[in-house]
Amino acid sequence: MPLRTADEYRAGLADGRRLYYQGQPVADINQEPDLKVAVDHAAIDFDLAQDPGHRDLAVATDPDTGEEYNAAYRIPRSPADVLARSRLIEAGTAAGGTVVTLIHEIGTDGMFALLRVLEGEGRERAEAFYRHCRDGDLAVAVAQTDVKGDRSKAPHEQDDPDLYVRVVDRSDEGIVVRGAKCHTTSSANGDEIIVFPTRAMGPDDADYAVSFAVPANTEGLSLYVSGYGGGGGGHDAFDHPVSSRHKLLETLTVFDDVFVPWDRVFLCQEPEKAGALALTFVEYHRFTAVSYKLPLVDAFVGAAAQIAEMNGVMKAGHIRDKLTHLVAYAETVRALTEAAALRSRIGEHGIAYPDPMTTNMAKFTFASGFYKAVEWLQDCAGGLLVTGPSGADWANPEIRAVLEKYYRGAAPAADRLAMMNLISDLTAKDLGGYHAVLAVHAEGSLEAEKLQMLRSYTANHAPDAIAYARRLAGLD
Repeated sequence: MPLRTADEYRAGLADGRRLYYQGQPVADINQEPDLKVAVDHAAIDFDLAQDPGHRDLAVATDPDTGEEYNAAYRIPRSPADVLARSRLIEAGTAAGGTVVTLIHEIGTDGMFALLRVLEGEGRERAEAFYRHCRDGDLAVAVAQTDVKGDRSKAPHEQDDPDLYVRVVDRSDEGIVVRGAKCHTTSSANGDEIIVFPTRAMGPDDADYAVSFAVPANTEGLSLYVSGYGGGGGGHDAFDHPVSSRHKLLETLTVFDDVFVPWDRVFLCQEPEKAGALALTFVEYHRFTAVSYKLPLVDAFVGAAAQIAEMNGVMKAGHIRDKLTHLVAYAETVRALTEAAALRSRIGEHGIAYPDPMTTNMAKFTFASGFYKAVEWLQDCAGGLLVTGPSGADWANPEIRAVLEKYYRGAAPAADRLAMMNLISDLTAKDLGGYHAVLAVHAEGSLEAEKLQMLRSYTANHAPDAIAYARRLAGLD
């Protein structure tokens, strides 16, 4: 099957899926203004593959059949493949105005993890599902984070057993699952959803050790779309230059006795494999995260430099100091991301994966420095980020004349306010809040990143470092 067009992707979403948004059922996601913004944003991924200028990056060819497919589905076999994947994710996010499309990226992160960890019949099913998605150019979401309930308790200890997705029945035909996942990105506007365990499991948690895939319109599956998301159809393009056109959707993803046939079940009641599957997915997805952060940190640097010029303060020592810090922050994140790709390792079944320690260093550097970077950018801009005029003001010719007179700086008011509104959208309004929470929590918390850094260093680098120190101290 050839690569899908953006319109074919949109048409495929009219499949009777059960969606709820702002307290109401949604019959057609393409007809709801806020949600349509997210659909059009995700369609960028399909447009990119059709664009001659991006074909080398966005399109791959099956060497056996000669069929083309989206390059996000290319199974990485080398550091060069991992670096190319990072650049594809960066290109899509740049086209999305600093908002990742996450319509091919997260699903393939999950599929690569399945193909690395699983053996036997589970892996055969994962391979068949991978081919189904690749050849159909499908948009695939991953539902991993269970709602968890009381986090001091294991899954089987919860007062309500449905707070982690679990197997409630099995037969010769398949399994029946019940429970809920949260923070599920792109499920509302995806074609398929892969479910992963969220953590390591003990023997008593066997019913919760499950991984499978279902179409988004599966009977018994309900998707409750978050009212928050940093943008929507009601946003004015003057006030919200990015979020009026770019948006992600997150859902509470509820499985109400959903039947899953065996050919779509990858892991069932095997707690000894749950932790490895969860962590292997994270190895890929955290690298996706730092790859899609690159356009945002570049935008911070560019916007800070531009607004300093427009305000006429570029020569001020403290402004140049802040710009220097922003450059160092952005380029450190980029260098660590590229290093994670170049230091990739070859894992099970010959599948490459980004170096876990360097990936987590990149994500930790981004997340731990994000709020300071926002402060530097906002300090270069000034208070107009939150006190400036609205799009309705600017559209009124009489008011606009006043604004053009009094909001002129070292650049015309139109240019200065456009840059102010970009910075405000990225750091001070809904999208800015969304970016801020993503920095701390998405793809793993700061504590998770520190844990993985130390774990990876201890396993792979500490023995040589300790041996060297002992030689220097004359102990060996």
